[in-house]
Amino acid sequence: MRTPGGPRAVATAAVLAVLLSACAGTPAALRPEAARAPVVAGYLDETVVAALADAVPPPPAPGSAEDLDDKARSARFIALEDTDRWLLATAHAELRPPLALQHFDCALDARLDPAAVPQLTRMMQRLFHDADTVAERVKARAHRPRPVGDDLQRNACQRLTEAGRRSASYPSGSSTVGAVYGEAFAALEPARAEAARRMGDELGRSRLVCAMHYPRDVAAGDELGRAVFQAAAAQPAFQADLIAARAELAAVRATGARNPGCAAEARALATPLP
Repeated sequence: MRTPGGPRAVATAAVLAVLLSACAGTPAALRPEAARAPVVAGYLDETVVAALADAVPPPPAPGSAEDLDDKARSARFIALEDTDRWLLATAHAELRPPLALQHFDCALDARLDPAAVPQLTRMMQRLFHDADTVAERVKARAHRPRPVGDDLQRNACQRLTEAGRRSASYPSGSSTVGAVYGEAFAALEPARAEAARRMGDELGRSRLVCAMHYPRDVAAGDELGRAVFQAAAAQPAFQADLIAARAELAAVRATGARNPGCAAEARALATPLP
């Protein structure tokens, strides 16, 4: 990973560090064993997981018009390297609860201190498990290389092992998780549903900036994430957890705490994507 330069980038990096101080990949192939999130059972049983995975279409065939279009679009994101949007994408690489909850601080206009929201954290861990499990099931069917795998000179905004660089790109597990989170926060805080869903989408776009996925990988992950959430939301266990998490969020909001990094995040998100 290259070190961003210039005083503006350094200042923004310092503020973005307030938003999130860790950087690690989400998909199983990118997560060192010691750094993996605690194993928490999801809401979905094997039958539902299999049905969701089976409904995802295959990736574009190598050399097809869709594949070549993806590669051309991905190459345009090189222009964002070392910009504020690149720095934000670096933070977005961490998608495991509880740290990932802080990506939604600004969307919710609250400060999601993990110590204050244990029920919310557990709910998101269960959703993460479901999203990750289904996405990995799809990836096992057909291996589409990542942009950083197709082009070994391409920079990624996170540390990569050789296995991580060579791991499957379709569908984007990160955008699957991001979409699930966006839908979950929209359900928790309907008044801020649009902002929550937008942040879920931005987590997927960050993977384009990072050269970890092609556009169609992210689009497939977005769609899969929404399907995973709908299936999870139909489970009584999720509805019970939602009530408990909503109470925690209300208590956090009552404190008036806010994330001081929101202005920097807004500037980074205002960067036009190619």
